[in-house]
Amino acid sequence: MARVRQTPVWLRDGAPTPPEKTPVVKRVDADGQYGLPLAEAPAAGNAAKPSISTHLWFAVYLPSLPLQAVSPDEGLCAVVEEQQGVHRVLIADARALEAGVQPGQTSNAALALAPDLHLEVRSELREQQALEFLATWLEQFSSFVSMADRDLLLLEIAGSLKLFGGLKALRQTIVDGLKQQGFDALLSIAPTPLAATWLARAGQRACIRDKSNIASALRSLSLHCLSWPPTICESLDKVGVATVGDCLRLPRDGFARRFGVARLLDLDRAVGRLPDPRDAWRSPESFVADFEMTEEQSDRELLLAICEELLQTHERFLLKRQLGTQQLLFSFYHLKSAATELHLGAASLSRSARYWFELLKIRFEQLGIPEPVIAVRLRGGHARALSTDTQGLSFTDDRETSPRYSMSQLAERLIARVGRQSVRGVVMRRDHRPQFAISERDVLKSSTIEKIDASWVDGLQRPLWMLSEPVLLSTDAGHPVYRGRLRLLAGPERFETGWWDEDGVARDYYVASNAAGLRLWVFRNRNTDGAWYLHGLFG
Repeated sequence: MARVRQTPVWLRDGAPTPPEKTPVVKRVDADGQYGLPLAEAPAAGNAAKPSISTHLWFAVYLPSLPLQAVSPDEGLCAVVEEQQGVHRVLIADARALEAGVQPGQTSNAALALAPDLHLEVRSELREQQALEFLATWLEQFSSFVSMADRDLLLLEIAGSLKLFGGLKALRQTIVDGLKQQGFDALLSIAPTPLAATWLARAGQRACIRDKSNIASALRSLSLHCLSWPPTICESLDKVGVATVGDCLRLPRDGFARRFGVARLLDLDRAVGRLPDPRDAWRSPESFVADFEMTEEQSDRELLLAICEELLQTHERFLLKRQLGTQQLLFSFYHLKSAATELHLGAASLSRSARYWFELLKIRFEQLGIPEPVIAVRLRGGHARALSTDTQGLSFTDDRETSPRYSMSQLAERLIARVGRQSVRGVVMRRDHRPQFAISERDVLKSSTIEKIDASWVDGLQRPLWMLSEPVLLSTDAGHPVYRGRLRLLAGPERFETGWWDEDGVARDYYVASNAAGLRLWVFRNRNTDGAWYLHGLFG
């Protein structure tokens, strides 16, 4: 993959001293009057102070994005695009260029020059995904990231300089990060977004902090770096205007009438005479990431490694936003059948890739994958703010060899092993009616495993195993029978409550046991025929 190497040009980088308020005069050239703002000449003995801008824009231009987005295999590669029914080469890598492949050639001509050439059809969707990926990554360096074009990103970095150790250190950090992720970019820094954009498109890795240097830095730029319509550039070329400096020398009124007010406004915004507001891009709060494979795979170890890589990306996504989630969904796509889905749940908010991967390995052992997998998708659940507690430091050396798990982690691992439907939580409510005092709950829908508060029933005997509906018991000489005649051990405990919600009860409850020693909780209704019912069993 071709990499463009150019020596950075560091223009006048003065100390951040605010500019003095001076009268604005207009510079008159021999060819006409443009009216750029110029500071009045300083008095004798006073040095001119640089007008350091309060805004600083970092342009990241990706000229090879169509090639880098398709992730070509090793070897000669080129991206083709259909033009008037014919596939023509849009961009080629360095090895293909050395073999004679040139942009604009038909695909057949390119293959004739390089039979081993690998051709990829341009994918604007992948380019957009790659651009969004980079925009998300660049958010760690700036609170304002803008998608200026389909191949260009802008960052406002004036407020980030101290945090990252200065301008040069920040620039080098971004350069190293782009290279590590396989992207070749042309970078420029300027006080206005248009100036940074035009310099980056021209391939000039300039760094300008003084507004008074903008015009001189832009003068030699070709008009083709400005993204103006081709008809405008052709009309300017016919009158001998080929650079930005030529445009700046033209009379403003005549330039606006002949070539449009929009072009004049572009020049004003570029040199800083007019504001140039931009829309900030924000990465989505819901996480979705795909891993597409070049061929079908059935190796479960390889699929686990892919899932681990997706989980690490998910962790970085949540870490930047200080968020956590309780739900994850893996989808394994096949060519000839519907996707295989794997749900993961946690009792508490988490963003740790290692934490989720431990749960994934448990579920993955039981996952049936009917066909080879061609792609894997990870979709994060609803993310919420994640807060952590400060813990004390341990200065002892006695470390346990086996990990210790909380009740929440135990519940999560049981659910991963036997299924969500087989693990339920218990919660007690302040209601004397047994059918309402204890109820089930989903342990994954609460952030913590709740401690059961049974202080309001101190001194009362309650079984842990409550039947959903009382069971009518047979009798023997007026005594209840359940696997033998029952002997009453304690009671009665009289209930007469619930009249306010039309579910009132009037019962006498007893603790009973049979000949085998089984302890039961039985009752009989006082307002009816006095039949006996079984309502619970003691452990």
